[in-house]
Parts: sequence; structure tokens; C-alpha cells
Amino acid sequence: MEESKRLKKLPPYLFDEILKKKKELIEKGVDVIDFGVGDPDLPTPAHIVEAMKKAVENPSYHHYPLRKGLKEFRKAISDYYRKNHGVDIDPEREICVLIGAKEGIAHFPFAYVNEGDIVLVPEPAYPVYHRSTILAGGEPYFLPLLEENDFLPQFEKIPSEILSKAKILYLNYPNNPTTAFAKEEFLKEAISFCKKYGIILAYDAAYSEIYFDEKPVSFLSIDGAKDIGIEFNTLSKTYNMTGWRIGWACGNERLISSLCKIKENIDTGVFEAIQIAGIEALSGPQDCVKEMRNIYKKRRDIFAEGIRKLGWDFRLPKGTFYVWVKGEIKDSIKMAKILLEETNIVAIPGVGFGPSGEGYLRFSLTIPEDRIIEGIKRMEEKWGRKK
Repeated sequence: MEESKRLKKLPPYLFDEILKKKKELIEKGVDVIDFGVGDPDLPTPAHIVEAMKKAVENPSYHHYPLRKGLKEFRKAISDYYRKNHGVDIDPEREICVLIGAKEGIAHFPFAYVNEGDIVLVPEPAYPVYHRSTILAGGEPYFLPLLEENDFLPQFEKIPSEILSKAKILYLNYPNNPTTAFAKEEFLKEAISFCKKYGIILAYDAAYSEIYFDEKPVSFLSIDGAKDIGIEFNTLSKTYNMTGWRIGWACGNERLISSLCKIKENIDTGVFEAIQIAGIEALSGPQDCVKEMRNIYKKRRDIFAEGIRKLGWDFRLPKGTFYVWVKGEIKDSIKMAKILLEETNIVAIPGVGFGPSGEGYLRFSLTIPEDRIIEGIKRMEEKWGRKK
């Protein structure tokens, strides 16, 4: 049985060897500290869980869900954007509920990409952007995110022959893995660029509520964003609901309609009891979100102090729960292997997110403070403190 040409085009999963080694160590009883997975260790807030418990007992939610999502949940999303970002979104025509943002991002190219079309993909980046492009029959064109450019793509360097075939531009800020923010001026530039060349802007806002001092600018709050844009968001990171699989797309009415058409032919929507919990998340008390940000900020500061003492280069993250660090050696896969084999610490090699990630490691702060402190201690014992 031969796999399809598109599936064969997918790049290898570069973390396989590290994950295999991690599993072997754990099976031997080794205490492995995992800074790798971007999965919140904090529990889903109790009031959201309680809403789910009540909803799951309601037999009316035990049937196939409405594909577009419950009207009440779409209304809660609309109200949330108006209150938090000053953005008006029509809950009937400009929102589509997703089985997590990743699902929507992965399916979106199927609505607009034809064989040979080009999708502009930043790198280093969340792998689903370019992998979904390949599966839809498109060709990814990579836009390097470099530290000297504040990890923002340089649109002026894209060749005209690429622009003539480009259908979609993916952007993600606050950014995974670099933790960079996008200022209003850049977002205006991106919108103008997409309008000029007839390109759809697909904006991944999964980390929009994980910030420490300065609140990131909302993409949809910029004039003209809805003319060419669709935003993907999720409850996963903001409310520690990664396993619940619920998110949404919002923005341009035509783009939302097209995504909904794809989903109508692939899935039957999100379990409605989870959508009821989503209503509670967005419209209920938000103290839990502020508390979550404070916890990640404290973890960030503990980790940053330790990394500074090692003499490793990094930018203090203004948001997300990652730290993007230049390791002791440029080969990021080798550096990750050394960390795992000699300190029993898991970090993700930057090159796994794209060529421009070479030389970096991504550390996730989704582990308790005492484990972060222990991890820093192990690294100090291996590499020592720099004066």
C-alpha cells in the first residue's frame, strides 16, 4: 500500500529521536524535566469544569452538534471581542466554531489553494502552516523570521513571481516559538501588502491573552483587517483547555463561509456541552486568566535569571509561555541531545520549526516552579555560571 505523493512530501518529524530517548529514560526511572511540550500544566478553572458537568447531563447536547456552532457560543465570542478588543464581529456570518484552532488552520488551505498555488509561510513557526499547505496541494514559500528584524517577515524581499501565485499569508503573534509581538505599524503593513497583491491573511492568535506587561494589538482591530483576513483563536491556552479541543475562526464573511463548507464535508462540529463550557469561559469571571498570566510571568523570571547566569543569549519574552534561547552550540539538534543525555532535560531544537530556528532552543514554561529551578540547577552543573 503506497502512501499518497502529498503525504510523502511532508518533512520528517525531527523530534522523533529525542522523544524516543526521553521515553527510554523515563522507563529506566530517570527523572526527566520536560521543557518541550507547550501544554499548560495548570488545570481548567473550576467554574468552567462545573459548567461542563451540568451541560454533559443535558440529553439535548448528546446529538450531532450544529456544524457552525451553537448560536449562544458564537454570541459569547462576539461579545468577548467587542469587550476585550473593541472589534465588532457578526456572530451569524463571521464566526465558525472549530475543533481547536489547529484543526481550522489545517483545513483552511483546502478552501482556497489549488495545485501549484503558493502559500507564504513564516519560519521558524508552528509546523501546521506549511504541512497543511502541502496536503492541500500548494507550495509553501518560507519567510525567515530573524532576530535582527524583530522576528517579523520582510515582505519587500518576496520575488514578484512568488507574489503572483501567492494565495495565503500566515502570521502568528504573539509568536510561537520566538515569543515576538507584532506592533500596530507592522499589522497595517501586512494588511496593505495583502490587499495590494490579493492575498488572504490567516492570523493565528492562539497566544493573544498570554502577555505580561503590554497587551498585544488585536489583528482584527486594525482597519481593513476583515477585508482580507481570518483569525484563528482557541480556549486552549487562555483557559488551560488544550484537551477539550475547542476554538473558532472569525473575520471576513466569505472566508468564514468557505471554511464552514470544508468542515461540513469533514466533521460534524464540536460537542455542544463543551461549547456551553466555552460560553462560561468567555463570559464568566476572568480572574483566572490574570492569575494564569502572573504564574507564567513568575516562571519566566525564574528561568530567565538562570539562563542569564549561564551566559546564554535570549530576549525576555513579553508573552506566550515559551523562551527562545541560543544554546551553547549552533547545532540545535545536537544541543537538545546533549541536554537530554547529560542533564535529562527536554527542550525543542529550533531547527524543527524551520531553518531560521537553527542555533536556538525552545523552552516551555508549562512546568511548576520547583521543576524549573531544578532544571536550571542541572544546566549550571553542566555548563557552569558565566561571570
